[in-house]
Amino acid sequence: MEEDTPPLDEMRLLAEERQGDNSGVLSVSEISSALKRHVEQGFGHVRIRGEISGFKRATSGHLYLSLKDENAKIDGVMWKGNAARIPFVPQDGVEIIATGKLTTYPGRSSYQIVIDSMEIAGEGALLALLEKLKVKLQAEGLFDAARKRQLPFLPRTIGVVTSPTGAVIRDILHRLADRCPTRVIVWPVLVQGHGSAEQVAAAVSGFSAMQGADRPDLIIVARGGGSIEDLWGFNEEIVVRAVATSTIPVISAVGHETDTTLCDFAADVRAPTPTAAAELAVPVRAELLAGLQSAQARALRAVRRYAERADERLIATARRLPSLDTLLGPQRQKVDDFSDRLRRGLSHRLSDARGDLARVSGALRPVMLTQRLANAEQRLAQIWRLAESLHPEKPLQRGYVLVKDRQGGVVSSVTNANRAKMLTLTFADGEVPVRVEQEGRPAYDRPKPDQPSLL
Repeated sequence: MEEDTPPLDEMRLLAEERQGDNSGVLSVSEISSALKRHVEQGFGHVRIRGEISGFKRATSGHLYLSLKDENAKIDGVMWKGNAARIPFVPQDGVEIIATGKLTTYPGRSSYQIVIDSMEIAGEGALLALLEKLKVKLQAEGLFDAARKRQLPFLPRTIGVVTSPTGAVIRDILHRLADRCPTRVIVWPVLVQGHGSAEQVAAAVSGFSAMQGADRPDLIIVARGGGSIEDLWGFNEEIVVRAVATSTIPVISAVGHETDTTLCDFAADVRAPTPTAAAELAVPVRAELLAGLQSAQARALRAVRRYAERADERLIATARRLPSLDTLLGPQRQKVDDFSDRLRRGLSHRLSDARGDLARVSGALRPVMLTQRLANAEQRLAQIWRLAESLHPEKPLQRGYVLVKDRQGGVVSSVTNANRAKMLTLTFADGEVPVRVEQEGRPAYDRPKPDQPSLL
């Protein structure tokens, strides 16, 4: 192109020659349109590498930015439809490769690129972007070890966030069935491409917000291996924040052992593979049963040992106990000793009482004793006369009768007499047996007249 360009002097001469010619005059709009057509025809498909600067997302959904390098800058625009298919979040400082066409914007007399698609410019740029986002989220404490929660020992329900058609979910279900059959709820999501990050974040937040019997005790976020571009959705900030704020413990199983995403740092536990995530989620049922049986056997052995040792201690204690004669011998001796001392004490007491009586009787004068005996005889005679007057047979001498029943008990009422039937009347000079007749009958049976003899 430099060879076809005329020298500066020739251009000046041509300009002088053209002064005053009759060529048509173009308006600004006309020249702008001509330039627009010329640029679009010459640069209908281009790929430009540069660093994003001045990124802005309009309310309409269109994207506006500039691409720059060390020496130049070009404006760019991306319409809403194409912007929705970007596999990452554009931001200032990210080096990209933009594919589209060049055009002009007559309103500012500038040219720009209308971007159809954009991609990160190489793995190095992706890693730089990843490191930048990691530093930001780490500064907020989303990766702190203090935020990590312990996984439940035996979850009743496990929520799995993954693609419903890939090999990942089959591997997880198969491994869970082998180790410990558990209820699994799958939340189907895209695990790659546009919209995958939003779906994964919505699934984790959805599980976390669930209530009732279907609420999982554990969440597994899983995806198979792939390139850094394939796994980029799990590096998005929206996914990291959803995992970090989940109220349910989360296992991140994204990619293979060598793959690492920001989701791994935010999760409570990172698993190297989806199969390993299933192994971390549940224990082995057979091992649990074996452990229970072992614990039961140990408990039984411990109980037997305790009983055996108790028997041994009881026998040893019984052997150390003294015999019955040893225990009761001193007590028997004490009883015998107390008996002897009691007899001796009573003998001494009786001797002392006799001595006291002798001393008292010797001190009494005969006259006083005689008078006391006379007074006692007089009181005794009075008491005897009173006793004779109260003797039950005394009234019999005056015509009274003592009524007794067969057993010799005294009958003192008509009721008792009717009940007794046979009575004994005791007079002063003897007894007469009688019979009580029933009421309304004659007191005594009348004698029957003598019957004439038939002979």
